[in-house]
Amino acid sequence: MGRDFQPQTTPEADDLVRFAKSEPLTDGGIQTSQLLTQALSLAPHHHEARVLLERVHQMFVPRWHFPMLADQVRNRAYAQAITDKVKPGDIVLDIGCGAGLTAMLAARAGAKHVYTCEQQPLIAQAATRVIAENGLSDRITVIPKWSHNIIIGADMPEPADVVISEIVDTLLLGEGALATLKHAMSLLAKPNARAIPESGALLAQPVESERLVDLWQPQVAEGFDLSAFHHFASVAQITANEFDACKLRQLGPPTDLFDFDFTNPDITPARTTAELVCQEDGTIHAVLVSFKMELSPGIFLTNGMESGGHWGRTAFLLDTPKPAQCGDLLEVIAQHDASTLSLTATKAKPQLKEISLEPDWTVVPAQYQPQDGHALPPGLPH
Repeated sequence: MGRDFQPQTTPEADDLVRFAKSEPLTDGGIQTSQLLTQALSLAPHHHEARVLLERVHQMFVPRWHFPMLADQVRNRAYAQAITDKVKPGDIVLDIGCGAGLTAMLAARAGAKHVYTCEQQPLIAQAATRVIAENGLSDRITVIPKWSHNIIIGADMPEPADVVISEIVDTLLLGEGALATLKHAMSLLAKPNARAIPESGALLAQPVESERLVDLWQPQVAEGFDLSAFHHFASVAQITANEFDACKLRQLGPPTDLFDFDFTNPDITPARTTAELVCQEDGTIHAVLVSFKMELSPGIFLTNGMESGGHWGRTAFLLDTPKPAQCGDLLEVIAQHDASTLSLTATKAKPQLKEISLEPDWTVVPAQYQPQDGHALPPGLPH
């Protein structure tokens, strides 16, 4: 405090930063990152180099990678499913390398060789280093390509016995998972190849949460009416922290919308009409859409109401909140084109006949459901 600021730099470091700023980013940030890293090796406290390097990392390495890698329930579920499905001598294709975790799990499970693809160059470079530091470079090959561009006989010597992926978003569709897996299972895998995950489902349920509406559609700010702005926020992409803070109250059980077979994906657009039943009195503010994935028989992951972990959620806000009583139905129309989902609440109506208030299946909070002979691993939450 009060002393003259002395820049922590050198002429050589300044030159490297200038070169980095002039580099195009068409290589995915590789050259820019290398130049800035060199500058910091010469001047570790170089302010501009640090700021620019962080911006490059944030631009090309999505922030969701880190809470995902820290999600122990997700990691353990994949570890168990991979142990169940990967056999000694298998050739494994791992789509979406990330930090290399699922590829290393496949190698540990006994795979003869794992080919893991990653189209983002900075991530592929870092995964190669992670795999080397774990002593698995001789059994895992990082292919710095989009899986659609992999060529059997060039990038992989033969098709895969097992295809592993974790390329879904909160609605299973947003990362092009179905099209990617259809291509992989058809052209990069052997007939009857195994897949992790095997299947998935999208489910919808009515929820009440004034906090959610206040967060995404605030009515008034400093006395001003903001309602004309609300049509920009009809779909709420809820982070894990926002989900906890909004305290959504489920008014009814999850109802099936769509089922997906990841071993033989169908990319045909689909539409369905569903009636969501209310179990309790309340106000329907939104329809929460969640997924349930079966990684391997008996091993599930979900981002439903009771799950924890890193997963976000998607809620479709009603144009007008609807009062509901126990037994009422909310009719919704859901549509997907194999990459995106839309959902519209059409009408609410009273239920005229007796209904069972029990859901069709128990929501499993992103954890294992043991098979015969498989006990829950120690330390698993819940």
